Amino acid sequence: MRLILASRSPRRKEILAELVKDFEIIPACKEEKVDLRLPPDEIVKKLAAEKAEEVFFENSDAVVIGSDTIVYFNGTVLGKPKNEADAHRMLAVLSGQAHEVYTGVCIRTPQKNETFYCSTRVYFKTLSENFIHEYVATGSPLDKAGSYGVQDAMNPVRRYEGSFTNVMGLPSEALREKLTEMGIIE
Repeated sequence: MRLILASRSPRRKEILAELVKDFEIIPACKEEKVDLRLPPDEIVKKLAAEKAEEVFFENSDAVVIGSDTIVYFNGTVLGKPKNEADAHRMLAVLSGQAHEVYTGVCIRTPQKNETFYCSTRVYFKTLSENFIHEYVATGSPLDKAGSYGVQDAMNPVRRYEGSFTNVMGLPSEALREKLTEMGIIE
């Protein structure tokens, strides 16, 4: 059966490639809309399901994996920054603080629809203005929830509790378990 990743994220592609060798990429294209007053786990599950459903609608013979990641800090959702100034603001807010990274995953097949989430607690280093400026100038923070990548060379993360790949955008351990339970992989 065809397997489709409904994302253009190079990080999600890399993580999924560690689990399965043969899959297609067909990104979901609709604008993401969700009530940000919902609990963070509900937000990411809803967005992941919408992405999977959008791609499944045109590929109903396939297994489609949709995913969405947010950073949650002090009751506020931090998605991808709008621009460099927004990235700078987010990094300054997270500096020296702990926050949660939530990733929702939806696996849609012709027979089933499984949606779950994973959360990881992340602790940031205290970031200098110079570090933030140089990091934002690399461009890396501009396409990531919370304006950072745990895998980046200029890494603002001091430590984390939970799944490393969840912080990257796709919780490989939980995904492997679900795909095995569903009989999609061995």
